Amino acid sequence: MLGDLHRRVESVLWAVLRILRRTPRPLIGRIEIHTGRRISLSPSHLQPRRLLALTAVGVLAFATSTACGEGITLRVGHFPNITHVQALVARNFERQGRSWFAPRIGQDVKVEWYAYNAGPSAMEAIFAGSLDLAYVGPNPAINAYARSDGQEIRVIAGAVNGGSALVVQPDSNLAAPSDFRGKRIGTPQFGNTQDVAARAWLMLGGLRITQTGGDALVLPTANPDQLALFKTRQLDAVWTVEPWVTRLEQEAGGKVLVEEKNAVTTILVSRAEFLSSHRKTVARFAAAHRDLTDWINQNPAEAQRMVREELRLQFRTDMAPELIARAWSRLTVTSDISLEALQRFVSSAQQVGFLHAVPDLSRLLDVP
Repeated sequence: MLGDLHRRVESVLWAVLRILRRTPRPLIGRIEIHTGRRISLSPSHLQPRRLLALTAVGVLAFATSTACGEGITLRVGHFPNITHVQALVARNFERQGRSWFAPRIGQDVKVEWYAYNAGPSAMEAIFAGSLDLAYVGPNPAINAYARSDGQEIRVIAGAVNGGSALVVQPDSNLAAPSDFRGKRIGTPQFGNTQDVAARAWLMLGGLRITQTGGDALVLPTANPDQLALFKTRQLDAVWTVEPWVTRLEQEAGGKVLVEEKNAVTTILVSRAEFLSSHRKTVARFAAAHRDLTDWINQNPAEAQRMVREELRLQFRTDMAPELIARAWSRLTVTSDISLEALQRFVSSAQQVGFLHAVPDLSRLLDVP
């Protein structure tokens, strides 16, 4: 690779040299280091091989360091949810001065973390070029892929399965989709994975659900607000993710009606252009993510402690260890992902009208 790089640099430098030879004499000069005296350079001063060699040293050093990832800032998005456990544990490692990713992807690659409430917001940041990677639900990622005609999003790893559920009021008689006629169901954000799941489940039960109403009203509501509205009975049910499922149970007496034990809840995605231009860096991040997933599964008690601490210190959300443990029991932390699993979310999104024409999915999954 470096041989090709040298040849390309040499070609460029010779082109620059030809320009320099045609440059008027007064415009060319240098400052003598010891005296500070400016010396004009005539064409005879421009010894091609020497100039090429000296300039190539600087250009090649820059090109080589760039190729190795020097100076890259990796901007990673995630949610303050237990279902984004890898991000929370990694941030807690950094808080302790023991970065998980830095030694595995290169000390010259800086990782910056950004928190979002739900997937659609994170995908808008991807579109704006404000994020390079994101832990996100599959539906927002697939929607973004479709919106960009397959140009923008690449799924590079799995993260968490399970941990999402439909929670209903403790004294309600809600048991089937048909019972939800005229009811209000909260979801984390319009078009996010749980929002699509709620709409698809209700429609499978025969209800007419539109984006703004229908036989039942699906109300996208930020996770913290869901709990307050559920307590005051302004919501009849909530379809959300951990730790909010457990909080609805323990703090508001909610009952779990539908639990998605095996569904893909969180995946790791990359901005396609960033993956293309920094594939080795993204590959090292994905490998470190897989190693971190293994570490979490081997050290669940420590991982739970770190998640609890990070939620408290970074997001001012204090949760009891018992709550974290209960929520943890619903999760499967895994880096595995398949195109078949993603295809099921495409079908649900099409069913509820969020997707119409879907581009070829063969480029969606791209594990570096």
